[in-house]
Amino acid sequence: MTADATYPARPETGADDTGDVQDPAAARRAVAARFAALTCAGDPAGGAGPPLAEVPLRRPRRTAARLRALYELGRADLSLARLAEGHLDAVAILDEVAGAPVGPGERWAVWAARPPAPAPGARCLDGRWLLDGVRPYCAGAHCCTHALVSADAVDGRRLFAVRLAQSGVRPVAGSRRAVGMAGSDACDVAFTAAEGVPVGGVGAYTDRPGSEHAAAGVAACLLGGARAVAETLYASARRRTQDAFGAAHLGAVDTLLSSAVTVLERAARDIDADPLDARGAARIRGLRVQALAELVCAEVLAHVGRGAGGTPLCHDARHARAAADLSVLMRLHPVERGLAELGRLFCARDDNGNDGGEDVR
Repeated sequence: MTADATYPARPETGADDTGDVQDPAAARRAVAARFAALTCAGDPAGGAGPPLAEVPLRRPRRTAARLRALYELGRADLSLARLAEGHLDAVAILDEVAGAPVGPGERWAVWAARPPAPAPGARCLDGRWLLDGVRPYCAGAHCCTHALVSADAVDGRRLFAVRLAQSGVRPVAGSRRAVGMAGSDACDVAFTAAEGVPVGGVGAYTDRPGSEHAAAGVAACLLGGARAVAETLYASARRRTQDAFGAAHLGAVDTLLSSAVTVLERAARDIDADPLDARGAARIRGLRVQALAELVCAEVLAHVGRGAGGTPLCHDARHARAAADLSVLMRLHPVERGLAELGRLFCARDDNGNDGGEDVR
């Protein structure tokens, strides 16, 4: 089974309509418009995928459909997929922790990763929670309406729902300069007495099972982005213009992608079989799936580069942007960190080999 056989092919639009690879600002505007369309009525004609409101939550045990939608978005445009994945993750967090839906026309982000620099602080003043500090690399800084933001309070790390159209929230000009993932609208954001509404108690958003299940969504986006990069090899094969050298690289790429998609499908079944993580398997599963996706992405980039040479990078704007986007996004989730944690979890097994995770199959 190939990756194409597992997930529907991306519709051919016939035009590179997601922004100029040479103009990051144009890419950001184009992706923001597509993201706004997806959060409203969707954009099926453009090949971006179904409306985000139609993408199922994990809780109804339709994880495979959720991951398929993210894969297709990653294949269409990885910057768009990053914004969509953040919005869908926010919808899931609000549902699982607070039992609250998002409002019509709202576009949400999740800015909750633990940054290398100090996180913003949170203080309670006269019953209002206020956030102060700078959070780096916030996707959707200009185009989102709300964000779930983690901040350090006196009693620990909390998550807050923050309305971005307030004077205390300001994207930091000049903090985003890269071409890769330019359309994701990611930059540093400064908070100055910005009002936020607590979402659950201390650690509520990380303690829920869905926190570990979310890794599969990131993996789906990455694998969709890898398939977009590989399109230049698949296209050569369809035109029968590929030599034996390129065909060997395509064979390697197809094996990597189809195997990773199979693992992703298995992860979806396992999540749906145990959505509340009664077996305690979610952490190891998430680490495995995300690490595999990142390793596959690195191999796909290498094989496509050797198999196609420099021509598509120099003459095909869509391919050049897809390769740049994938290179940046996979670096946001350092594979070594996940592999090291996975190794430590296995080192911590008891004498019976019980680590609370899944068996190696």
